[in-house]
Amino acid sequence: MGVNETVAKPLDRLSTLLAPEMEAVNALIRSRMESRHAPRIPEVTAHLVEAGGKRLRPMLTLAAARMLGYRGTHHHLLAATVEFIHTATLLHDDVVDESRQRRGRPTANLLWDNKSSVLVGDYLFARSFQLMTETGNLRVMEILSNASAVIAEGEVLQLTAAQDLGTDEAVYLQVVRGKTAALFSAATEVGAVIAGATPAQVQALYDYGDALGIAFQIVDDILDYSGAAETIGKNVGDDFRERKLTLPVIKAVAQADAGEREFWQRTIEKGDQQDGDLDRALAILARHGAIEAARADALSWAAGARQSLDLLPEGEIRQLLAELADFVVARVA
Repeated sequence: MGVNETVAKPLDRLSTLLAPEMEAVNALIRSRMESRHAPRIPEVTAHLVEAGGKRLRPMLTLAAARMLGYRGTHHHLLAATVEFIHTATLLHDDVVDESRQRRGRPTANLLWDNKSSVLVGDYLFARSFQLMTETGNLRVMEILSNASAVIAEGEVLQLTAAQDLGTDEAVYLQVVRGKTAALFSAATEVGAVIAGATPAQVQALYDYGDALGIAFQIVDDILDYSGAAETIGKNVGDDFRERKLTLPVIKAVAQADAGEREFWQRTIEKGDQQDGDLDRALAILARHGAIEAARADALSWAAGARQSLDLLPEGEIRQLLAELADFVVARVA
């Protein structure tokens, strides 16, 4: 299902509103991904950075800072930092997951090799720390460095939790906070901190980013079983083939009869997958209403994100952030 013009407006309008600042951020990104000694670094980085992504995370940093009246330029550094952390994790994730497609294009590890993807990801992490230190703000450095640790922790947790049928929704949430929500919440929180926001405003923007990120990941997990390849930028059923125990499956496992549990043990825990298994998985998810239940969770998190904005200054940015929460879940609403 494509995103229609009406639904797409909040992100497009936010992008238009922040265009001059995003231009400055993009210039920073291009200049800092250069390397005099290793030309492969800008080659690999450009493949992802220039792939047409919406730059949602850095836009959240810019939006938070502007909403709270910030007039300096340090939010540009922080927005670029957020994008570099995000790009580094994508490079590493595609190696770990042995992915072949990202945003509808071949992955860097497929075009180059795993070594290049891992090492360029390391380089971008290092660059992100250089960028954040240039603000001279210890609190934003603490937030972003903590987020980087939480992201790595979430990825490692997923290695064991993703193929263990004992993984429940609480552990899933911990993984999601690591792999996705941690960077969303850090992006909004540092925008507030650099703007000199009150503690209540900083917390509100952290809560917004956290809830938005969780909703975003749940939607991604739902679409892996119900989307179209051209829409989601990867192959439908990739999570199943990669034996990832995501929310729809966790909900189905919780209600599984003996035969279904045996099926999940074979396909997810043991990795013994055969022709027709994906179709059977989809049938089991449908039988238990697992997709619908996950969808309800995503909508609930999006509503929580909107509610978090109540403590923040009214105006166009706040309205767009509220609409953005709806946009994130629009593909499954």
